[in-house]
Amino acid sequence: MSQLEPILAGPTPAPDAELPDYVRALEAAAIYLPEDQRATLVRAWRVGAAAHAGQTRKSGEPYITHPVAAATVLAEQGVDIETLVAAILHDTIEDTPLTREEIASEFGATVADLVEGVTKLDKLQFRDRQEAAAESFRKMMLAMARDLRVILIKLADRLHNMRTLGAQSAEARTRIARETLEIYAPIAQRLGMNLIKAELQDLGFRALHPWRHAVLARRIRTQPVVRREALAKIEAQLAQRLVKEGFDFRLVGRVKSPWSIYTKMRAEGKTFTQVMDMFGFRLVVRSVPECYHALGVVHSVFKPVDGRFRDFVAIPKANGYQSLHTVLFGPYGSPIEVQIRTEEMDLIAERGIAAHWSYKHGGSANSAQNRAQSWVANLIESQRATGSSLEFLENVKIDLFPDEVYLFTPKGDIMALPRNSTTLDFAYGVHTDVGNHAVAARVDKRLVPLRTKLVSGQSVEIITAKSAAPKPQWLEFVVTGKARTAIRHQLKQLEHEDAVQLGHRMLDRALEGLGSSLDRVPQTRLESYLADHRYPRLEALLADIALGNRMPTQVAQVLAHRLPDKSDAVDLAFGARQGEKILITGAERGVVTFANCCMPIPGDDVMGYHTAGRGVVVHRTDCANLAEYRKSPERWVSIGWDREITGDYQVALRVEVDNRPGVLAQVAAAIAVADSNIDSVEYLDRDKNIAVIRFGIEVSDRTHLADVIRRVRRLGVVHGVQRM
Repeated sequence: MSQLEPILAGPTPAPDAELPDYVRALEAAAIYLPEDQRATLVRAWRVGAAAHAGQTRKSGEPYITHPVAAATVLAEQGVDIETLVAAILHDTIEDTPLTREEIASEFGATVADLVEGVTKLDKLQFRDRQEAAAESFRKMMLAMARDLRVILIKLADRLHNMRTLGAQSAEARTRIARETLEIYAPIAQRLGMNLIKAELQDLGFRALHPWRHAVLARRIRTQPVVRREALAKIEAQLAQRLVKEGFDFRLVGRVKSPWSIYTKMRAEGKTFTQVMDMFGFRLVVRSVPECYHALGVVHSVFKPVDGRFRDFVAIPKANGYQSLHTVLFGPYGSPIEVQIRTEEMDLIAERGIAAHWSYKHGGSANSAQNRAQSWVANLIESQRATGSSLEFLENVKIDLFPDEVYLFTPKGDIMALPRNSTTLDFAYGVHTDVGNHAVAARVDKRLVPLRTKLVSGQSVEIITAKSAAPKPQWLEFVVTGKARTAIRHQLKQLEHEDAVQLGHRMLDRALEGLGSSLDRVPQTRLESYLADHRYPRLEALLADIALGNRMPTQVAQVLAHRLPDKSDAVDLAFGARQGEKILITGAERGVVTFANCCMPIPGDDVMGYHTAGRGVVVHRTDCANLAEYRKSPERWVSIGWDREITGDYQVALRVEVDNRPGVLAQVAAAIAVADSNIDSVEYLDRDKNIAVIRFGIEVSDRTHLADVIRRVRRLGVVHGVQRM
């Protein structure tokens, strides 16, 4: 009698309300499937549960919870019903009396083939664990060549095993984690499945180095408030400009994972602060033309870093990934990474080959799937003559890391460097002193210049000379952070003289635009400026200008013109009077400032306070600080607003919103629609559900402010808005 007969002849399936929680979770994840197919999932669970009856995991849970959890992982990726059923049954042929034929008769030949493809990976006996892993890997690649869904099931199986790794012994945890980081996470990346890849890497890192993972995770969670506020302000500025250009978009800040930070710290020799000193955003728009339009918009908000733009839309990565990448000069001295893509590109970037089923059910395969099929086919074809499974595995490892090159030192040691690395990067990789004194190199015993790019498998020998020293041109072609840092350190002294000359030219050009020159600036004014800004001599100022630490136009404005003395008659700057009040027109910004404590705007009832060195400071009449200022009535100035007022005025809003990704961009967009500029963004409070954000914005008057508040209040994610 068939093993399935007693199972299928059993009691009527339990209604949904009586299903175990883990089955209900699978059904919820597979809600995109038709009702009859979801019923097939429940039937597959009944078959699997009966087949695995009496079997438990090391944690003590029924064994069936594992394959159902693996199927849930795949359902979250939106794969087809056959893959989900095969995932539920993927251990039955190996671990239960069920046969391939019985599964085929009940669920179809495709499901049976998938289950058998996964099962065969663990069937054979080997001399040692290393050979077993290598041969299993070869068989997995062969199975992938027949049907890529085999690897989807295997990746989901591995991901759930990693999530429940705590039940394993310490030795098993280390072995499984290392295998995950070396094989399965790179495969997921090669297939474009970045969501699964990222979780595999994080779990593998946590199992392999729990203390390091805990330290980095805690540092990420407790980032300085200043950084969070800077990230929010940049996001708001980008969103505001995109709205003004009429874009329909999603803008979300990207957070680095502990694993990505750890690998970057090790590979580039950076500290945690240096790695985190970069903001990242993902911008999703509607179409490919809008990707390029949006690129121009973000470049108009922040200037792009030369040489850091990559077009993976026109030339996709090997795994089908498409996106525009650009790096911008941030307002806080930190670079801003922006990825721009369409919704379809975003789906493929996160799910890779699995996006085929979720984006177009039954449609043609997407670019990630086509490229994955081609990669596997070419890999199998090129490795047919490989001598052993271990050799095959090592060759594939190189192919799985297309962003790295593997090189050999003269002693036969292996060095890994980023793609496009040069022989000079190799020299600094050996030792800083070797790089500083490098003059040439031998690649595979052939003499080549230091700018020669390297490819995997080459043997490199560096030729040095004691008299050699780094040159500024080296910075144009080195790739690694270690090389760049070492070269800059050596050049610092040599650069000072060049920087002074460049700064002199930049300042003179700025002065020429104001009808002056450095030679015509009075010596007393120049000495006063240097003393005020603590420069020991002119050369230090000029070098600072060349290095971008001080803007030449701002320096030129101070040196070329005598600034008005704020102690002069204030009335001259205020213009007309109306009764006893001095009327503000908005053109008196040099001698009139607006208090940060109450942020008055046109339309508010105001009073002025005369402050030494600052002119008149304007306060709202309901400002809490007035009680203190009333102690000096002689300093009060009666002021009001003129009928014609120019300029924009700062005001603060307290906005209570849902705490979820993308909300900040929505609020910023609403402010932009009201023609208001965002000056600052600060999180005042946040928990799991609600965030309270302070927006510093610019408005023309109270009517303008009311329009901004009205538009923000209409958003569904906003719970309350008030002026601060």
